Amino acid sequence: MSWRMVDEGWGRRAVDFAALMEPAAVREYISVHQRLGVSAGTRLLDMACGAGLAIELARVAGADCAGIDASARLVEVARLRNPDSDIRIGDMAESGFCAGSFDAVTSFRGIWGTTPEAIREVHRVLRPGGQVALTFWGDMAASPGGRLLAPFRLATEAQVAHQSDMVGLKREGLASKFLSNAGLEPSELFGVPFVLEFADAEHYARALAATGPAYEAIQTAGEDAFHTACLQAVQPFLRDGLPIRGEISLFGVIGRKPGPPG
Repeated sequence: MSWRMVDEGWGRRAVDFAALMEPAAVREYISVHQRLGVSAGTRLLDMACGAGLAIELARVAGADCAGIDASARLVEVARLRNPDSDIRIGDMAESGFCAGSFDAVTSFRGIWGTTPEAIREVHRVLRPGGQVALTFWGDMAASPGGRLLAPFRLATEAQVAHQSDMVGLKREGLASKFLSNAGLEPSELFGVPFVLEFADAEHYARALAATGPAYEAIQTAGEDAFHTACLQAVQPFLRDGLPIRGEISLFGVIGRKPGPPG
């Protein structure tokens, strides 16, 4: 699939995604930034940066940030949030950034096992001694909040199978091999905090509908069926006087580009 098609699924409800769905990732973003030691002066590139919230949080820590995403409409939001950062629309496998120009690269559920060209591009843009951090979904069935993502299964069998292949880095040894094949030195997998949290069922359904996997499900089953599936999936999470809250299994891995820092 061409990167130019990504905006069709991820950009169609960019404002909903940025304001309703992406805030759930704040714990993930901050945790990974801390592991990387993101601080004043860090030159950081976020690949598949989406609406740019991770970049904004890295900037709060003092980092000098850039980003790239395939969705033009999400990039508009990212630029609004980060007007002084170099945020580009394009293919993360051919970012156009200079070789060896970043101390750190992040990709939050954006670089998958099915995108080896992207991790090779990470190696190119990192300085020697620089680090990359990737995050990816864990075991949904074993996650307390995994049921909140069940409406995605309304997509076609082939699309669901492809989604499973994309998150394959969680399988034993695959993340290390993925990084090593690109010339990066891998660390061990680590757990990453991630919690879906919404005010009510309609808020949850609207947020979930703004994602790329939801687009595939909606194209297959229709808006009404997807909304109904959301209202069914959320039932166990409804409690009077409390927000909807579901923890999701998420993993991360850090890779280092060999060589002494420049």
